[in-house]
Amino acid sequence: MVARAHIIVSGMVQGVGYRYFVCKNARRMELTGWVKNLMSGEVEIEVEGPKGLVESFIQELWTGNAWATVRNVDVRWEPYRGKYTGFDITF
Repeated sequence: MVARAHIIVSGMVQGVGYRYFVCKNARRMELTGWVKNLMSGEVEIEVEGPKGLVESFIQELWTGNAWATVRNVDVRWEPYRGKYTGFDITF
C-alpha cells in the first residue's frame, strides 16, 4: 500500500540543518516529495511512498538531527498521487 502525507514540523527546526536531515532520510528510504521552511518558523514536508516507510520516516522526524529540537509533528494523510520522482529541498 502506498501513501502520501503532508507534514508540518515545529520547534527549533530552522537554521539547524533540519531540512537536510529530512532530505537525506527520505532519499535513504527511497521516498519522494519535498521539504521547505515556512515563514512561521516551521518546516513543511510532503512525502509519498510505501505506507510503512512513510510511517518510519515520520518517527525519524521526531528525533531530528543533533541541533534540532522538535516540538510537534502534525501529519495529514492524503490520497497517494505518484506525483514526484525524487525528494528535494524547495524554497
